[in-house]
Amino acid sequence: MARRHRRGNAEAMPRLSRAERKRETKFLLSFLAPYRGRLTLALFVMLVSSGISVSFPALLGQVVDVVLPGTDEFIALLGFKFSLMEFAALIGALLLLQSLTRYVTSVSLATVSENVLASLRTKLFAHLVQLPMDFFGERRVGELASRLTADLTLIQDTFTFTVLEIMRQSIFLIGGLIFITSMSLELTGFVLLSVPLVVVIALVLGRYIRRYSTKTQDALAEAATVVEESLQAITSVKSYSNESHEVARYGEAVQRGVSLAITGAKLRSAFVSFIIFALFAGIAGVVWYGGTLVAAGTISLGELMSYLMYAIFIGGALGSFADLYGQIQRSLGASVRVRELLDEVPEQLDGSSGGSELFQSVTADNISFAYPSRKDAPALIDVSLSVDAGERVAFVGASGAGKSTMAALIQAFYRVDSGRLLFDGRDSRDVDIALVRRCVGIVPQDIALFGGSIAANIRYGKLDASDDEVREAARLANALEFIEDFPEGMATVVGERGRKLSGGQRQRIAIARAILKNPPILILDEATSSLDAQTEALIQQAMERLMERRTTIIIAHRLSTIRLCDRIYVFEKGRIVESGSHEALIADSESYYAKLCRLQFGPEATQTS
Repeated sequence: MARRHRRGNAEAMPRLSRAERKRETKFLLSFLAPYRGRLTLALFVMLVSSGISVSFPALLGQVVDVVLPGTDEFIALLGFKFSLMEFAALIGALLLLQSLTRYVTSVSLATVSENVLASLRTKLFAHLVQLPMDFFGERRVGELASRLTADLTLIQDTFTFTVLEIMRQSIFLIGGLIFITSMSLELTGFVLLSVPLVVVIALVLGRYIRRYSTKTQDALAEAATVVEESLQAITSVKSYSNESHEVARYGEAVQRGVSLAITGAKLRSAFVSFIIFALFAGIAGVVWYGGTLVAAGTISLGELMSYLMYAIFIGGALGSFADLYGQIQRSLGASVRVRELLDEVPEQLDGSSGGSELFQSVTADNISFAYPSRKDAPALIDVSLSVDAGERVAFVGASGAGKSTMAALIQAFYRVDSGRLLFDGRDSRDVDIALVRRCVGIVPQDIALFGGSIAANIRYGKLDASDDEVREAARLANALEFIEDFPEGMATVVGERGRKLSGGQRQRIAIARAILKNPPILILDEATSSLDAQTEALIQQAMERLMERRTTIIIAHRLSTIRLCDRIYVFEKGRIVESGSHEALIADSESYYAKLCRLQFGPEATQTS
């Protein structure tokens, strides 16, 4: 069963147990499997690069021991003698090799991480679009977008930087400890005495810093939510002149984030100041104690200088681990949230029921249904109806009566809770969802166009349609004239959700899309009430063309459009309370349908048949 815990704020990082960290690490590493060879090469090259870096303090220490006394012009290394010039050339060559190996490592890991994240992004998006409608009813679009952007970017940063840096710092730490131990056990013991205290304080401060970082992210997410809500409802904001209210709401959310960020900055500053103090205090201690050892002849000046550089390596490595560990934890937390989405059960769109058949009739047999998020409030109760092939049927009733819910069930957006929904006599539970949706087309009330061209939006009904087919669909939808009035014609970009077009233009494009799909069953959710008479006439004419020789279900908002329907089903509070032709229903002046007609057209509406 799909996991549904840890929902809420899009930026809240879940706390993970050791078993969960192990599981999430295994999940992320599974995406690296196709790149084992490149990763192995990158890690080997990284070892070479880091090894060169670790060797520099020892090499420079030897130069000091040779140059300062001026007693020997040769430098011994691995049994070979080098002049000062030759040794300088050797160091230059090592620096060049280090630069090349670091470049190869960085490019290799960046290539792997980009491919891995592209694969993960594609897999997540492909999974999201296959999830059922009840999932989207419970999730906010902003949260899902955050999974595809913020969470995966955090994982990418870990792949490209954090893991590499942890390995490099580990080499510096281990290599540095080996070198300082081999140089002077006395000085090493002196240094290591202070390490436990530094580590404990760093871990405590690091925990508080991570806590405030998470709280700051939460506050920023709240501010982002205000922006998203305000801009999505910008027409309402402006029509009510509530710009100042939204600005104040956003300002309050931002200020909460600022307050938390300042507290976090204070902690980070204290942490950095402590690390700098501990580092320089340690260096001062090493210089003091090392100076006494140099004076006593226990170690040379060059060895002391090398020792100091290795101590800095070790201090830097220890100081970075807390932050790098926190980054890994945040990445694993992001992985949990991504995997929660991947664990959601998708719709079964396998097409196994056969793709050649086309359903033309719909029957509901005592259907009851409640939305998954509102199980205590049934949307349909014991609904039975029949729409035969080629019939024109209307669903009427007040808002919330169940008309759109019935249309959603016919489109296989949800499964019925009880009863049966039949397509050509076959139970919908035994029919592939993709097949049902290929047979059902819809012109919705709220037209949602994509932000591309007019041609792309029409072609969405049939992705392989030719330009001539797209043009013919536009003509039949009475859309070709206004399309050709645009300078770019079919290539005109409609903007987000089609906002650059009028309501009538958007609807005619939606009709053209449905014409191109050519479904045997059509659902029309009328939306002509707010249009001018001329545009409404064009749309009605286009709809008539669309309904020809097709099983049609009209969700009626204006009863004048359904007089010629073969049958009318009247919905009230999730039930069908009446059914019949317009004449039969209106003949009973006490019927619910007759009352609806009188509300729309006045008392005289029920006086004629």
